[in-house]
Amino acid sequence: MRPMQSHLARCLLQAALFFAVIAGMTSGPAGAQSAADFYRGKQITLMVGSSPGGGYDAVGRVVARYLGRHIPGNPSIVVENTPGGGSISMSNRIYHQAPQDGTVLGLVQRGVLLAQLTKEANAQFDLGKFNWIGSVSAVTSVVVAWHTVPVKTVQDLLAKPFIVGGTGATSDLEATARLLNATIGSKFKIISGYPGTADVLLAMERGEVQGSADWSWQELKTTRADLLREKKVNVILQDGLAKAPDLPGVPLAIDQIRNKTDRQVARLYLGLKSVARPILAGPDVPADRVKALRAAFVALKDDPAYRADAEKLGLEEPTPGDKIDAFIALTKSASPEVGDRLAQILNPALHERARQ
Repeated sequence: MRPMQSHLARCLLQAALFFAVIAGMTSGPAGAQSAADFYRGKQITLMVGSSPGGGYDAVGRVVARYLGRHIPGNPSIVVENTPGGGSISMSNRIYHQAPQDGTVLGLVQRGVLLAQLTKEANAQFDLGKFNWIGSVSAVTSVVVAWHTVPVKTVQDLLAKPFIVGGTGATSDLEATARLLNATIGSKFKIISGYPGTADVLLAMERGEVQGSADWSWQELKTTRADLLREKKVNVILQDGLAKAPDLPGVPLAIDQIRNKTDRQVARLYLGLKSVARPILAGPDVPADRVKALRAAFVALKDDPAYRADAEKLGLEEPTPGDKIDAFIALTKSASPEVGDRLAQILNPALHERARQ
């Protein structure tokens, strides 16, 4: 009986292995349902790397309101404001500490996309390993001065000190100011440490700072149209690669740059505007959930309710995640000369060491 028992055991083991292989080969349909099964009844946290009340916060809340409708399983989405370091600290947290299961997303300030190229010491992540879900909108940014400030033209920018607020080394407000100082000779003086853009704008109205080096034109003309109507701000310069159709008389910053390398640097930096509101997921989120999140994000462009709310903020059509992947690849292919120049301009610590 022992030989027969041994033979029977081998047969049972072989049968078990056979059915396991068959199950693996036929698991495609079940795998396609795994995202829905996972997200059903779940809550996603959309972390926003800026303080409440600013442009990124408004964008994040619109996305949170509608994105869950298009994710398999229809999870709810809540917003968690996580300001600090121009979204660097939040990006570190998502990369190293947040659950890698697709329940945590991050809307980051776009300067994060250059953090490795500019050698930001606090950037403890590999941009290429994040899962980029998409960009909510492209943006046109402008240099704005409070109406009582004696800086009213590009010539004034080049001749007079101009005090602006900042929210972190990689934030648009500070990075654009440093870029313009280095490439066109403007005289921005940055007061750093504000939690978010909304705080800088309040500081401008209180007279603590004189304006902003980088404010979304879409946000200004929609959510703060009163400032334009009452002529409380002057729009001096556009921070982009092409003029906004409704700002034909406001010059482009890049047209003021004469040095060839500096123009290449500016084109790389200002190219961020095309992927201006990037949303990421952690590096180890399962591929099927990333695929579902990306598809849901792109579906927002066909959601009438989302589009109606997005238009109120001046948001353009969402950009797929592969466009962000392409921009990151572009940063990695930048020449050493352009990369070093950009790093020296945008990274204050490197800039200071270069001067010593």
